[in-house]
Amino acid sequence: MIDHDPLNEKILRELSRDGRLSNLLLAERVGLSPSACLRRVQELERRGVIKGYRAVLDPAQTGRGFVAYITVGLSQHTKASQSDFERAIAQAPQVRECHNVTGTIEYLLRVEVADLAAYKHFHTEILGTLPQVNAISTYVVMESPKDERA
Repeated sequence: MIDHDPLNEKILRELSRDGRLSNLLLAERVGLSPSACLRRVQELERRGVIKGYRAVLDPAQTGRGFVAYITVGLSQHTKASQSDFERAIAQAPQVRECHNVTGTIEYLLRVEVADLAAYKHFHTEILGTLPQVNAISTYVVMESPKDERA
């Protein structure tokens, strides 16, 4: 767990906005010398607070402009059923996120595909064939006015 150090919080806020900031610019923005800033960033990385850096891709530019969230209910509520489902989903490149959640369903998926036809194929030929799946509800993303995923 991260301590509530105001400088570390500033560093994390700036890096979450732009992980490609140079150390010099980051140091300037948080009010540290470059060497002190670099030591702090390296320590945050070493402790696992900063787990990595990613490129944020435009799904439409990568041929994945059709985005949907899918809730999935399982037919059995066992560890084996969950493990089998998670293993199958890990093999599906269309699934960009898979979350085990509480409530009336077990999983929330974020799926990115080219178009409606590609989604129908995923829904029918991949997700719909998994023996653990009992219920599927789809929510198509029409627009994302705020998306801070990195």
